[in-house]
Order: sequence, then C-alpha cells, then structure tokens
Amino acid sequence: MRYMATYDMMETMRNTNQWLGATALSMASYPMFSMFPNPALDWVAAWGQVTERSFQRMMTKPDWGIHSFTCADGRDHLINVETVVERPFGDLIHFNVTDRAPNSRRVLVVAPMSGHYATLLRSTVQSLLRDCEVYITDWHNARDIPVSEGKFDIEGYTCYLVDFMRELGPDTHVIAVCQPAPLTLAATAYLAELDPEAQPRSLTLIGGPIDPDAAATDVTDFGARVTMGTLEETMIQRVGFKHAGVGRMVYPGLLQLSSFIAMNKDKHQKAFTDQITRVSKGEASDHDAHNRFYDEYLSVMDMTAEFYLSTVERIFKNREIARNEFVVNGHKIDIGKITTVAIKTVEGENDDISAPGQCIAALDLCTGLPDSKKASHVEPGAGHYGIFAGKSWRNNIRPLVLEFIDANSGAPKKKAKTRKAANKNAAA
Repeated sequence: MRYMATYDMMETMRNTNQWLGATALSMASYPMFSMFPNPALDWVAAWGQVTERSFQRMMTKPDWGIHSFTCADGRDHLINVETVVERPFGDLIHFNVTDRAPNSRRVLVVAPMSGHYATLLRSTVQSLLRDCEVYITDWHNARDIPVSEGKFDIEGYTCYLVDFMRELGPDTHVIAVCQPAPLTLAATAYLAELDPEAQPRSLTLIGGPIDPDAAATDVTDFGARVTMGTLEETMIQRVGFKHAGVGRMVYPGLLQLSSFIAMNKDKHQKAFTDQITRVSKGEASDHDAHNRFYDEYLSVMDMTAEFYLSTVERIFKNREIARNEFVVNGHKIDIGKITTVAIKTVEGENDDISAPGQCIAALDLCTGLPDSKKASHVEPGAGHYGIFAGKSWRNNIRPLVLEFIDANSGAPKKKAKTRKAANKNAAA
C-alpha cells in the first residue's frame, strides 16, 4: 500500500462519493419535480445533502469559530488567534481576548495528534477562556508538510512540547488530553532534570495511555496483536502529487477515521440514517447537533508514518513510558526526577479508548513527587469524549481542574489561607 497511487485512490473514492451526493441532491431537487410531490425524491435529496457534506468535511480543516467572548465586565471581547511559536509540524497558538487584562491562570492545552485537528478541543478551549489565558498546540496535516522538513516521530513531538513549555515559562499549567499524555509527562520530566526553571506549575493528564497494559481496551489489544511489519505494510501510504507533502510517508487520516467509525459502526449508521430522515422532513438545520458533531469528527488529518509507528511500538508495545525507559535524543528520561510539578489524572468510568487505570499509572511513576502533589479523579458514567468536551467536563471535571490549578499556582499570600490541598480529589 506504500504507493502514491493508493493514497490518490483513497482521495478519488472520497471525491467520487462527494460528487455522488451532490449529483443526487441536484437531480432530486429539480424544480419540475415539485409539481409531483414524491417522498422518495425527498429522501434521495436528503441522502445527497448528508452524503456530500460528510465527504466534503473529510478534507477540510475546521475553523476555530471562536470570535468573541463575554467577560466578567459584561462586554463582548473579540478573540484573536495568534501564533506564538511557528514550527513545520505544529504551532503554539494563543487565544488573545482583546481589551482584557492578562489572566493569572496561564494554561497550555496539549491537543492530541491522532487523526483529528486541534479544533476537536474547541469546546474545551471555550470553557477555559472565561477563567484562563489559553494556549494550545496546533498540529499540522502531514500531507501539507514538504519532505524537505524531515521526519517527525514521538521524540520530535516531545521536543516540541519542551520548547513550548520553555516559551511560556514556569507560571504555566499544562493540560494534556488523551494521546499526548505520556509524551507530555516525559517532556515535563525532561525539563525537571535539564531545565528545572522552565517546569510548569501543574500537569493535568486526561484520559491518556500512560500504561496501556493497566486496563485492556480494543485499542491496546490491537497494538499488542498486530506486528510492526503488518502495520507498515497495510497502514502506511505515500502522499500523492496533489499535496505539498508529495512523497512523504504517512498514516492517512481517512484510514484512522474508518477505524474510529468501525469501533461504533451501529451508532454512526443510526446517526446518519436519522439525519437523512430529519433532512427529508425539513427538521434539520445547518448547525444542528448532528452537523456540529460530525463536521468536526469527520475532519481528519494525516500523521507522519514515523510518528504513528513509533507511537504503537514504543508507547503501546514496548511501554517505554510505563517502564520509565523512554529516550529522547539519546537522553534517557527519568520520570522520577519530577519533584515539584503537581500532577492530576482524570479518567472516565466508561472510557473505551483509554480505560481507567491507564492514566493514573503516571502517579506511580512519579516516585520523587510527594503525595501532596498528586491527585486523581474518575468521572462516573463518562466516556472518552465526555471527560474533556462533554457535560461531564463542563459540570464536574473543569471545576476540579481549575481548583487544582489554583492550589498549585503560587497564589499571593493573602489567598494562602484558602488554598486547598493538591490531592483533595482522591489522590492515589
């Protein structure tokens, strides 16, 4: 499969399905047919509309769509998305709320690079903007990065995080969501040993596979039973001539999307069938719940082949983070060197991607960190998405995270009497 023709064939199939949807919508919506109402034609038009939109979204990077924000003063403030650090494979961006005094809570959100854009965390960012100065990692689509920029694996990813933390300085609180949790932990340990003055104040790890073997899921089982040779032969493709990254070896986002959908096939099939019915009855809208979710969910990006393969081999198979054997640029990282950064883990009781037990393993690795600096929380009834973007995040987890940040932010002395222990929430 490692040929440009295969990559281009996938794009051709996607484009064809988009065209079929557009054709069905146009034909079934021909004005003459309105003289003879026919429910079948309404259904065909609805199928075409939903199909065209779905396949079109797969190749579109979503906009952040965060244009203004109502602050405590009751005024709407414009938000500028500013690039703080620009790199070939990803940028550090800042959501600058204009005319608002800088917030004392400086938060770096580490977005996953697992097939979706950082905009998947749009609602997470919005929920934090009210109370924090928010920065986030904005990873680039590998198909758009020229081969001349070199390779990018999990070591390069970790080095990017180290640089971003150095840029923001020590008064930063880091929140890592899902896939980057183990690498963010490694980056923090790297700074703890080599540049302690640049360490963040706190680190919150949400639903990440620190130790994939701690609680088995379909994701970890797949990583354990599939050989690296099989993955390389069946999952890796070379970017076609249409894109700036022509010739680069990648794990295509379309393949990752098909894997995501296959995990909950019946649920997705019902969602699209119901949406077609709503469109045919005129009950759907451009920004209804279905479109808000799937416009983001279906927008996928390619990962570099070396990043995907090294993640499977070193994080899931060899468990280098879990065994504290991770090496970056020839330097063996010792997670036990973290002694001052408060660490909190957040897990969802019903998380079927990173099950409870995988993330809390980080606390056992931090042998040099006192228990007063460790905390954990398992959200009852929450799945993977809910712990960082759903109702569980908004109502329960977000307040706990902000409380944890305040408890470890070096607040002024006048607030010291109300400071709460870092391990209030069931420290491990």
